[in-house]
Amino acid sequence: MSGKLILVPTPIHESLPLETVAQSLLLEDSLKEKTIIAVEEHKVGRQRWLKWGLPRETIEKFVLFNEHTSTNEVPELIKKLKAGFTVYLMSDGGLPAFCDPGQKLIEACHRQGIKVTSTPFPNSIALAVSLSGFPHETFYFAGFIPIKSPERESSLKRLSQSKEMSILMDTPYRLNKILMELKEVISPSREVFLASDLNSPDELLLRGSIDSVLGALKSSEKREFILIIGPQTK
Repeated sequence: MSGKLILVPTPIHESLPLETVAQSLLLEDSLKEKTIIAVEEHKVGRQRWLKWGLPRETIEKFVLFNEHTSTNEVPELIKKLKAGFTVYLMSDGGLPAFCDPGQKLIEACHRQGIKVTSTPFPNSIALAVSLSGFPHETFYFAGFIPIKSPERESSLKRLSQSKEMSILMDTPYRLNKILMELKEVISPSREVFLASDLNSPDELLLRGSIDSVLGALKSSEKREFILIIGPQTK
Protein backbone atom coordinates (compact mmCIF):
# COMPACT_ATOMS: atom_id res chain seq x y z
CA MET A 1 0.00 0.00 0.00
CA SER A 2 1.40 3.41 -1.01
CA GLY A 3 2.21 6.07 1.53
CA LYS A 4 1.47 9.74 1.09
CA LEU A 5 3.25 13.02 0.52
CA ILE A 6 2.31 15.81 2.93
CA LEU A 7 3.28 19.41 2.26
CA VAL A 8 4.12 21.37 5.40
CA PRO A 9 3.83 25.14 4.86
CA THR A 10 6.13 26.97 7.26
CA PRO A 11 6.20 30.60 8.48
CA ILE A 12 7.99 32.97 6.14
CA HIS A 13 9.66 34.72 9.06
CA GLU A 14 11.74 32.53 11.34
CA SER A 15 10.41 34.12 14.53
CA LEU A 16 6.86 32.82 13.99
CA PRO A 17 5.53 29.51 15.35
CA LEU A 18 4.64 26.50 13.22
CA GLU A 19 0.94 25.97 12.51
CA THR A 20 -0.55 23.81 15.30
CA VAL A 21 -1.88 20.90 13.20
CA ALA A 22 1.46 20.59 11.40
CA GLN A 23 3.32 20.68 14.71
CA SER A 24 1.07 17.99 16.20
CA LEU A 25 1.50 15.69 13.19
CA LEU A 26 5.28 16.08 13.18
CA LEU A 27 5.49 15.44 16.92
CA GLU A 28 3.48 12.25 16.44
CA ASP A 29 5.06 10.95 13.22
CA SER A 30 8.61 12.24 12.87
CA LEU A 31 10.28 9.45 14.86
CA LYS A 32 8.33 6.64 13.21
CA GLU A 33 10.34 4.21 11.12
CA LYS A 34 8.36 4.88 7.95
CA THR A 35 8.45 8.68 8.12
CA ILE A 36 10.76 10.87 6.02
CA ILE A 37 11.29 14.59 6.61
CA ALA A 38 12.50 16.35 3.45
CA VAL A 39 13.93 19.84 4.03
CA GLU A 40 15.31 22.50 1.70
CA GLU A 41 18.50 23.25 3.67
CA HIS A 42 19.93 21.36 6.64
CA LYS A 43 20.98 24.41 8.67
CA VAL A 44 17.73 26.35 8.33
CA GLY A 45 15.64 23.22 8.71
CA ARG A 46 17.51 22.21 11.86
CA GLN A 47 17.24 25.66 13.45
CA ARG A 48 13.53 25.93 12.84
CA TRP A 49 12.85 22.33 13.83
CA LEU A 50 14.41 22.85 17.25
CA LYS A 51 12.73 26.24 17.70
CA TRP A 52 9.36 24.57 17.17
CA GLY A 53 10.11 22.01 19.88
CA LEU A 54 10.24 19.02 17.54
CA PRO A 55 12.34 15.91 18.32
CA ARG A 56 16.08 16.53 18.05
CA GLU A 57 16.64 12.88 17.09
CA THR A 58 14.74 13.37 13.82
CA ILE A 59 17.33 15.83 12.49
CA GLU A 60 19.71 12.95 11.76
CA LYS A 61 17.13 11.52 9.34
CA PHE A 62 16.52 14.72 7.34
CA VAL A 63 16.61 14.28 3.57
CA LEU A 64 17.90 17.28 1.65
CA PHE A 65 15.50 18.22 -1.16
CA ASN A 66 16.21 21.33 -3.25
CA GLU A 67 17.12 22.40 -6.80
CA HIS A 68 20.51 20.67 -6.49
CA THR A 69 19.26 17.32 -5.17
CA SER A 70 15.75 16.94 -6.63
CA THR A 71 16.82 15.08 -9.79
CA ASN A 72 18.25 12.25 -7.70
CA GLU A 73 15.83 12.47 -4.78
CA VAL A 74 12.52 12.39 -6.71
CA PRO A 75 12.90 8.74 -7.81
CA GLU A 76 14.26 7.76 -4.39
CA LEU A 77 11.35 9.34 -2.55
CA ILE A 78 8.85 7.81 -4.98
CA LYS A 79 10.30 4.38 -4.17
CA LYS A 80 9.86 5.06 -0.46
CA LEU A 81 6.31 6.36 -0.94
CA LYS A 82 5.36 3.26 -2.95
CA ALA A 83 6.78 1.19 -0.09
CA GLY A 84 4.36 2.82 2.35
CA PHE A 85 6.45 5.66 3.76
CA THR A 86 4.97 9.04 4.68
CA VAL A 87 7.03 11.95 3.36
CA TYR A 88 6.72 15.43 4.86
CA LEU A 89 8.03 18.08 2.46
CA MET A 90 9.13 21.41 4.00
CA SER A 91 10.72 24.49 2.49
CA ASP A 92 12.86 27.03 4.35
CA GLY A 93 9.80 29.26 4.57
CA GLY A 94 6.41 29.36 2.87
CA LEU A 95 4.48 26.82 0.82
CA PRO A 96 6.47 23.85 -0.55
CA ALA A 97 6.13 23.05 -4.27
CA PHE A 98 4.98 26.58 -5.13
CA CYS A 99 7.54 27.73 -7.70
CA ASP A 100 10.15 25.35 -6.32
CA PRO A 101 11.48 21.83 -7.08
CA GLY A 102 8.76 20.20 -4.99
CA GLN A 103 6.60 20.53 -8.10
CA LYS A 104 8.58 17.70 -9.71
CA LEU A 105 7.94 15.41 -6.76
CA ILE A 106 4.21 16.12 -6.74
CA GLU A 107 4.03 15.59 -10.50
CA ALA A 108 5.67 12.18 -10.03
CA CYS A 109 3.25 11.31 -7.22
CA HIS A 110 0.25 12.04 -9.42
CA ARG A 111 1.73 9.91 -12.20
CA GLN A 112 2.20 7.02 -9.76
CA GLY A 113 -1.18 7.36 -8.06
CA ILE A 114 0.35 8.37 -4.73
CA LYS A 115 -1.77 10.49 -2.40
CA VAL A 116 -0.73 14.11 -1.95
CA THR A 117 -2.12 16.47 0.68
CA SER A 118 -1.05 19.35 2.94
CA THR A 119 -1.24 20.56 6.49
CA PRO A 120 -3.43 23.68 6.84
CA PHE A 121 -2.65 26.67 4.65
CA PRO A 122 -4.87 29.78 4.44
CA ASN A 123 -4.61 30.54 0.71
CA SER A 124 -6.64 28.02 -1.32
CA ILE A 125 -5.42 29.26 -4.70
CA ALA A 126 -1.71 28.90 -3.94
CA LEU A 127 -2.33 25.57 -2.20
CA ALA A 128 -4.25 24.20 -5.20
CA VAL A 129 -1.42 25.26 -7.52
CA SER A 130 1.15 23.46 -5.36
CA LEU A 131 -0.96 20.31 -5.01
CA SER A 132 -1.64 20.16 -8.75
CA GLY A 133 1.96 19.33 -9.59
CA PHE A 134 1.61 21.23 -12.86
CA PRO A 135 4.55 23.37 -14.01
CA HIS A 136 3.55 26.92 -13.15
CA GLU A 137 6.35 29.29 -14.10
CA THR A 138 3.49 31.45 -15.37
CA PHE A 139 -0.24 31.01 -14.89
CA TYR A 140 -3.48 32.89 -15.38
CA PHE A 141 -6.03 33.38 -12.61
CA ALA A 142 -9.47 33.65 -14.20
CA GLY A 143 -11.37 33.72 -10.91
CA PHE A 144 -15.12 33.16 -11.05
CA ILE A 145 -16.16 32.89 -14.68
CA PRO A 146 -19.33 34.63 -15.93
CA ILE A 147 -22.64 32.95 -15.14
CA LYS A 148 -24.63 33.93 -18.22
CA SER A 149 -24.19 33.27 -21.92
CA PRO A 150 -22.59 34.21 -24.24
CA GLU A 151 -19.94 35.62 -21.84
CA ARG A 152 -19.58 32.25 -20.11
CA GLU A 153 -18.94 30.32 -23.33
CA SER A 154 -16.50 32.95 -24.54
CA SER A 155 -14.59 32.83 -21.26
CA LEU A 156 -14.30 29.03 -21.28
CA LYS A 157 -13.24 28.96 -24.92
CA ARG A 158 -10.59 31.60 -24.28
CA LEU A 159 -9.22 29.57 -21.36
CA SER A 160 -9.13 26.41 -23.44
CA GLN A 161 -7.06 28.17 -26.11
CA SER A 162 -4.46 29.52 -23.69
CA LYS A 163 -1.23 27.51 -23.52
CA GLU A 164 -0.40 28.47 -19.92
CA MET A 165 -1.90 27.00 -16.79
CA SER A 166 -5.26 28.59 -15.92
CA ILE A 167 -7.09 28.69 -12.59
CA LEU A 168 -10.84 29.14 -12.41
CA MET A 169 -13.62 28.96 -9.86
CA ASP A 170 -17.38 28.54 -9.80
CA THR A 171 -20.11 27.82 -7.28
CA PRO A 172 -20.36 24.31 -5.74
CA TYR A 173 -23.56 23.36 -7.55
CA ARG A 174 -21.96 24.06 -10.94
CA LEU A 175 -19.03 21.68 -10.44
CA ASN A 176 -20.23 19.04 -12.91
CA LYS A 177 -21.63 21.68 -15.26
CA ILE A 178 -18.33 23.50 -15.70
CA LEU A 179 -16.48 20.24 -16.32
CA MET A 180 -19.01 19.25 -18.97
CA GLU A 181 -18.71 22.67 -20.57
CA LEU A 182 -14.92 22.49 -20.63
CA LYS A 183 -15.10 19.03 -22.15
CA GLU A 184 -16.70 20.58 -25.22
CA VAL A 185 -13.87 23.03 -25.85
CA ILE A 186 -10.68 21.60 -24.38
CA SER A 187 -8.31 19.13 -26.04
CA PRO A 188 -8.92 15.56 -24.74
CA SER A 189 -5.18 15.20 -24.14
CA ARG A 190 -5.00 18.18 -21.80
CA GLU A 191 -5.09 17.47 -18.07
CA VAL A 192 -7.08 19.28 -15.39
CA PHE A 193 -6.76 19.30 -11.62
CA LEU A 194 -9.72 19.52 -9.28
CA ALA A 195 -9.01 20.66 -5.73
CA SER A 196 -12.13 20.50 -3.60
CA ASP A 197 -12.81 20.99 0.11
CA LEU A 198 -9.13 21.67 0.76
CA ASN A 199 -7.79 21.02 4.28
CA SER A 200 -11.03 19.31 5.29
CA PRO A 201 -11.78 15.64 6.09
CA ASP A 202 -13.64 15.49 2.76
CA GLU A 203 -10.73 16.87 0.71
CA LEU A 204 -10.74 15.49 -2.82
CA LEU A 205 -7.88 16.00 -5.27
CA LEU A 206 -8.26 14.67 -8.81
CA ARG A 207 -5.85 15.10 -11.70
CA GLY A 208 -6.24 13.70 -15.19
CA SER A 209 -8.43 14.05 -18.26
CA ILE A 210 -11.79 15.75 -17.87
CA ASP A 211 -13.47 12.38 -18.48
CA SER A 212 -11.52 10.74 -15.66
CA VAL A 213 -12.35 13.57 -13.26
CA LEU A 214 -16.03 13.47 -14.20
CA GLY A 215 -16.00 9.71 -13.77
CA ALA A 216 -14.82 10.07 -10.18
CA LEU A 217 -17.66 12.45 -9.25
CA LYS A 218 -21.34 11.92 -8.63
CA SER A 219 -23.57 13.72 -11.12
CA SER A 220 -25.09 15.76 -8.29
CA GLU A 221 -21.80 16.48 -6.50
CA LYS A 222 -21.68 19.84 -4.72
CA ARG A 223 -18.28 20.89 -3.41
CA GLU A 224 -16.27 24.03 -2.87
CA PHE A 225 -13.62 23.78 -5.54
CA ILE A 226 -10.81 25.25 -7.55
CA LEU A 227 -10.30 23.93 -11.07
CA ILE A 228 -6.94 24.16 -12.80
CA ILE A 229 -6.37 23.61 -16.50
CA GLY A 230 -2.86 22.28 -16.94
CA PRO A 231 -0.45 23.96 -19.35
CA GLN A 232 -0.49 22.79 -22.92
CA THR A 233 2.40 20.37 -23.39
CA LYS A 234 2.12 19.57 -27.10
